[in-house]
Amino acid sequence: MPELPEVETVRLGLARHVAGRQIQAADVLHPRAVRRHVAGAADFVAAVAGRTVTEVRRRGKYLWLALDSGDAVLGHLGMSGQMLVQPPTAAAGPHLRVRFTFADGGPDLRFVDQRTFGGMLVSRGGAELPREIAHIARDPFDPLFDPDEVVAALRRRRTGVKRALLDQTLIGGVGNIYADESLWRARLHGDRLAASLSRPVAHRLLGHVTEVMTEALAQGGTSFDALYVNVNGESGYFDRALAVYGREGQPCRRCGTAVRREPFLNRSSYFCPRCQPPPRRPGPRLPGQSRPRQRAAG
Repeated sequence: MPELPEVETVRLGLARHVAGRQIQAADVLHPRAVRRHVAGAADFVAAVAGRTVTEVRRRGKYLWLALDSGDAVLGHLGMSGQMLVQPPTAAAGPHLRVRFTFADGGPDLRFVDQRTFGGMLVSRGGAELPREIAHIARDPFDPLFDPDEVVAALRRRRTGVKRALLDQTLIGGVGNIYADESLWRARLHGDRLAASLSRPVAHRLLGHVTEVMTEALAQGGTSFDALYVNVNGESGYFDRALAVYGREGQPCRRCGTAVRREPFLNRSSYFCPRCQPPPRRPGPRLPGQSRPRQRAAG
């Protein structure tokens, strides 16, 4: 699933090619693409016709077209969604789900989604921030992101640090790839208790989160297949710089130890067992013996 750098890459492309243009019409070619718009496809089409896109914005992994009506077209790419800017004469293709045409006769905006896990809806009054995603936290690319506040919240979590990083109510936009890469840079195992991190270590980790996603954005994001592309259909190439993610059995770029993969929720975690030693598992307690507290990192 595209993460923050990939979605931000798409947002930047849409801002260049779509902002300031008047939507002539929208065609919904597959009902699943607007299944979250509870008023139905016809209402979706009516809500956007004749409206001008004033801005393209993002929160976490969601992006939206702010309209001059005060509404917003809110979208999520899901596993395979693509926002493509294409000439009106371009062939539709088998996975075209929604097509926006514009009054200026210029390139269309097309939502293509092979697996149909993504989708769109019109958020009434959501031009500034759609209420549907108001619970998602700000991310490091947001000017109002507060690292001190995030570090304090992170250190209150009685869960593994990777699970905390993936919590979109804590930090928006971080997914499996960039969590693993950030933890490798910080020399932390994902199972480390978030609450055990000292304040300096937590700040350092957050700095690596920002750093790795900034580097990924500069390279157009991470593409492992043809399903993630920018608005021009081009793949990102940050996958060439990944240190651990997707590199099971290959040498760690820092120490040479073979990268290990372990199951994590419904996904996988990649880490270096030497640079990121797992936390010690507490042994069985003897009668009357209290369990030792996990020592803080740093």
